[in-house]
Amino acid sequence: MSDTLKIVTLLGSLRQGSFNAMVARTLPRIAPAGMSIDALPSIKDIPLYDADKQQEEGFPATVEAIAEQIRAADGVVIVTPEYNYSVPGGLKNAIDWLSRLPEQPLAGKPVLIQTSSMGAIGGARCQYHLRQILVFLDAMVMNKPEFMGGVIQNKVDAQTGEVVDQSTLDHLTGQLTAFGDYIQRVKS
Repeated sequence: MSDTLKIVTLLGSLRQGSFNAMVARTLPRIAPAGMSIDALPSIKDIPLYDADKQQEEGFPATVEAIAEQIRAADGVVIVTPEYNYSVPGGLKNAIDWLSRLPEQPLAGKPVLIQTSSMGAIGGARCQYHLRQILVFLDAMVMNKPEFMGGVIQNKVDAQTGEVVDQSTLDHLTGQLTAFGDYIQRVKS
């Protein structure tokens, strides 16, 4: 059995040049020793949640794949922008589908939230709404340190698609280290 913590990232943005995708792509490179980070499948093609559709057709394959990977992981990092002071519709839709699965995959799962935006407060309002959603699902959300990447466009390299600002990298690394400690506390 491996001592490496297996973490998966759930990306809340669908945009090709997403700054949040750049943050998520940076995480494996800066993960502390003893932690591996892999991306979950894109939520882009998940149909809108519809209970009739669920009853008639079952769960979409992407939802099933995401759920299996979450169940197998030690923790989940949700990396997302803020849309209209809240959670992007695509991310909320993915969570709605996941929440209806038997053996709901987020229940009891350590979760870390990271938001970024071009604005100064870096998606703070989204974080608070997302926390409310995750409380209902019984996810174990780490409270701090938080990451709200304000003015993120100045902290990434569009060519490499990764975060380059050293202060931001240091903060993200520290948060991942704290998340690893949090997971160990929750597991024990």
